[in-house]
Amino acid sequence: MALSAPRFRNLLIVIKQTAFEEYSQLKLRGSAPKAVRWARLESRYNKHKACVTDLISTLKSQHGDINFSCVNRVDLDRQHLYDVDLVVAVGGDGTVLSCGHFLDNGSIPLVGINSDPSDVNEKKVDGKMDERRSHGALCMFTANNLADGMAKVLRGGGTLSSRTRIQCTVKSAFSETRLVPALNDLLVSHPVPASVSRFRMGWLTPLRENGMSSFSEMAAPVRDGGGDGLGKRVFEDADPDMFRPRENTTRYNNQIYEIKRSFNAWSSGLWISTATGSSAAMAAAGGRTMDIHSPQLQYLVREHLMEKNTPQDIQDRAKGMLNSKSNLHLRWNSQKGRIFIDGSHLLHNLDLGDEVIVNNQAPDLHLFMEEQDPRLHTKNIL
Repeated sequence: MALSAPRFRNLLIVIKQTAFEEYSQLKLRGSAPKAVRWARLESRYNKHKACVTDLISTLKSQHGDINFSCVNRVDLDRQHLYDVDLVVAVGGDGTVLSCGHFLDNGSIPLVGINSDPSDVNEKKVDGKMDERRSHGALCMFTANNLADGMAKVLRGGGTLSSRTRIQCTVKSAFSETRLVPALNDLLVSHPVPASVSRFRMGWLTPLRENGMSSFSEMAAPVRDGGGDGLGKRVFEDADPDMFRPRENTTRYNNQIYEIKRSFNAWSSGLWISTATGSSAAMAAAGGRTMDIHSPQLQYLVREHLMEKNTPQDIQDRAKGMLNSKSNLHLRWNSQKGRIFIDGSHLLHNLDLGDEVIVNNQAPDLHLFMEEQDPRLHTKNIL
């Protein structure tokens, strides 16, 4: 039977680098940890490589009219996205998240394959039997049903989910830097976990606009793969007065804002999550799991240090939701700080006095997911 015309013709396959490969490189340099369980890691590596081999074989034998290229996750660069119309992440949730950081304009869809899923027997026990496996919550299918899953995606099936992401901008003395959008969450904290994270948090209300182009117009690439890196430096070496805020005001997105309802926080940092990430670190920190349809963001001051006489309204402001019109503002008051984007691998350093603006205005990520998942927010974008 003849195949239907392919929905996508140019694929980029992004392949996870396994822990076995990473530790093997350390072993060659004599710096691998002594407690590494080599047999377990090699078993995981072999299953992952078998999935990659099966994927390539399936594409060649069953989808010969489709072009594809492969790249290791650690080598992924924006140049690899040229002329690509679908990115395939082979590994787990971490690989999906890493790919999403390069798809910052939301023009290229993404599908994840869990290359080493848990088997039936492992799912019957109370605890995880192997800490190296990925949960695969962001993956549409696994190595076990790879051929059917790819056929669905490439020939017109599958469910394309539109996922809200976090937009974060850091404003320093002479620059504004727009960070890559986060699919799961952001953590803003001191680099040392035992140190207090000091910041002033408030909400921005516009005062006036000028005739300049908007921040998004100046910074956003027209297609995924544009730009020159993971963080976009918009203004640099400019007039300092352009960035010097007046009392209780700040300039962002070429507009002056008043900072309202602000309060000082001594804490272990600030969590901000999407609906996608709300069931992960945010839920563990005391937040709530959100409906996957929600475009809102959730924030929570982590381990907030409050005196007994702290007003109730300030206590209430320490956690809540951000809607589409909200701009959350932080003034960083510790000597050093960091913003962790979707985990620990991607981060941005903060200095005393830096300002951080957070909203949900990043372009959505278009992610293929399992069709039977009733929580999905779907859009027909193809």
